[in-house]
Amino acid sequence: MKNKFLEAGLIVNTHGVQGEVKIVPWCDSPEFLCQFDTLYIGGAPVKVLSKRVHKGNVLAVLEGVDDVNAAMRLKGRTVEIDRTGVALPEGRHFIADLMGLEVRDADSGEVLGTVADVLTPPAHEVYVVKGGKHSYMIPAVDEFLVESNVEGGYIRVRLIEGMESDV
Repeated sequence: MKNKFLEAGLIVNTHGVQGEVKIVPWCDSPEFLCQFDTLYIGGAPVKVLSKRVHKGNVLAVLEGVDDVNAAMRLKGRTVEIDRTGVALPEGRHFIADLMGLEVRDADSGEVLGTVADVLTPPAHEVYVVKGGKHSYMIPAVDEFLVESNVEGGYIRVRLIEGMESDV
């Protein structure tokens, strides 16, 4: 079952003396995080009164956070978003939904393992698959990714020589 709330960033500091917080986004871009008028901290909804992108981070004024002391108490807290407020483009998935999916060889049907991590270098995502005696690093591009069926709980991939390593 998919979690209703997804971790989206970390409050790392205050900004100024009026209670603004600095959030390092964990999503594709800080602009994505700025789409939300409500964030969740510790499961509680917090209204975002204003937000802006600054040097790759999000600076936000949150309801009830009126000074630097109140903002400082939020330092180190994770912010979450409600997934129901997000419409992803076709073929895109939240990383949290990929974790633990079974990975199958598209040609043989053999189960290679499960998605243990998703790396996000600048070019494209890379799925780290662990299972049995081997692990795999599979670029999430059409050449290797045959099918992503998050609802069905699996991904089908086409391997090439050298993608596996001993665990």
